[in-house]
Amino acid sequence: MTLFDGKRPLIMGILNVTPDSFSGDGLMVQKDHVAGALRLAAQMLEDGADVLDIGGESSRPGAVPVPAEEELRRVVPAIEAIRKEFPSAILSIDTVKAAVAAAALEAGAAIVNDVSALAGDAGMASAVAKNGAYVVLMHNRSRATGITRDEKVGGEYIAPDYEDIVEDVRRDLSERIEAARAAGIAPDKIILDPGIGFGKTVEQNLALINRTDEIRELGYPVLVGPSRKSFIGRALNLTVDERLEGTAACVAMAAMREADMIRVHDVKFMARVAHMAATIAKS
Repeated sequence: MTLFDGKRPLIMGILNVTPDSFSGDGLMVQKDHVAGALRLAAQMLEDGADVLDIGGESSRPGAVPVPAEEELRRVVPAIEAIRKEFPSAILSIDTVKAAVAAAALEAGAAIVNDVSALAGDAGMASAVAKNGAYVVLMHNRSRATGITRDEKVGGEYIAPDYEDIVEDVRRDLSERIEAARAAGIAPDKIILDPGIGFGKTVEQNLALINRTDEIRELGYPVLVGPSRKSFIGRALNLTVDERLEGTAACVAMAAMREADMIRVHDVKFMARVAHMAATIAKS
């Protein structure tokens, strides 16, 4: 399977099989989370999603870690059901646990989206390599204990010190690329994510979006995930349910700065924004 053709950024739809998503769209609050996952998958695919990213553990600031058994109970039945109903759909598993990634890949996922960039579980790199899967390596210097809370904006990871945000992110990602390749992951299976919202200030998040093309200069496709995040809320003084336009601005800029994939909640709207922005950039 070849993901990228360079014609336009792919749209990754967020499918949270959790009870505590920061954006309030977690499917575990429903009586039948698998049926809910099928309905949302169908809608996202109809709306233009190229990839569905299925996660069973929230990575929001302050989220309680989920045991592997519970994460498996949430995501594997959902992946199996979506794969059966939509056999041609490209599925991604959003996890930091090797056991969850391996089970999800066996159930039909083709991408592992790891917010720890293979550093969270010693077995993750081999699980990815063994299955020949794509892997998203996300930049992440955030700490579970380094969190601030705002009644309106919500929780945010405190930004550590950076000398130059783009160069530091490039350097950190280069180290994770080396680790991935040393573990046997093929270079054409690696996707980079600058980690928008994970231990960066508002200004640093905005700079990373505006300089997405510089991350892409490392020689790998780049995924950008700004959707509804707290830096948008802080920049515009908005609650999470009011961030559609702010997200759209970030999506448009990422698309114009050559992002290869954009991860969003509002698939129909953001797909249109991304595709139009990319068309303008290529005109």
